[in-house]
Amino acid sequence: MAEASYWKNACEQIEYRALLARKWLAHRVPRAAQPRRHVFVGGMQRSGTNMLMDLIERSMQTDVFHERDPRAFDNYIMRDPAVIRSLINQSRAPHFVIKCLCELDRLPALMDEFTPSKGLWIVREYRDAVNSALVSFSRFTQQVERVAKGQADGEWFAGGMSDETKRLVRELWHADMNEATAGALIWYFRNLLYFQMGLDRDPRVKLLSYEALVTEPAKECEQVFDFLGLPFSPFITSKVFASSISKKNPPPVADEVARLCDELMQRFSAVRSAHG
Repeated sequence: MAEASYWKNACEQIEYRALLARKWLAHRVPRAAQPRRHVFVGGMQRSGTNMLMDLIERSMQTDVFHERDPRAFDNYIMRDPAVIRSLINQSRAPHFVIKCLCELDRLPALMDEFTPSKGLWIVREYRDAVNSALVSFSRFTQQVERVAKGQADGEWFAGGMSDETKRLVRELWHADMNEATAGALIWYFRNLLYFQMGLDRDPRVKLLSYEALVTEPAKECEQVFDFLGLPFSPFITSKVFASSISKKNPPPVADEVARLCDELMQRFSAVRSAHG
């Protein structure tokens, strides 16, 4: 099993490097001058942003900067706008694509600064998102406690929080809150920014569903590429699978937080239904 996994990873790395090599060559073919387009990919951690970035990176017309790229990020935090501007100026691709997770609250400002821009906000069902986050991260209760006690100023996870949201966190916080409940609460107030910033009414931003993307990848991804002005082909979604949906039992999220998350999921579903 370990050997099979090793060779699988090795083959994926070879394929990825070959893709980047083809793109490097494609970006050096002379073409008519056109305005650079900027794409910001946002969402809560463990909501499918890596998958979405990988899909977009399979396009020959994109230059993609993941949050692990030290040129654009420092410990997963986006570098100063001047640094990003320099990377944009160096890029030869028609579309400059960059992650925007810790900077969710700055998405409108980033789109205003780097024009023309489009934003993608992907949402994953909170139970699956929390289950995945519990495997990858920790300290959710500490983060919620810091917000509740007014000690999170300047921290990415508290960015853009309204006074009303902070009051809600203070009311819900207690010393016995478990990691799953804290993780779900962070999922809630980070995703709530989408509505608080009016992105449901911003034509520059497209809302995506993780579940829809993995169950109907060709349909959903073609819509995304059309929104971004990118050509789509079946090659883009050839490696998307739906095995991560409801993979584990629901996490032990407290009822009062689960209700908030369920209500927010309903709001997202309404936006998706209204926009088609």
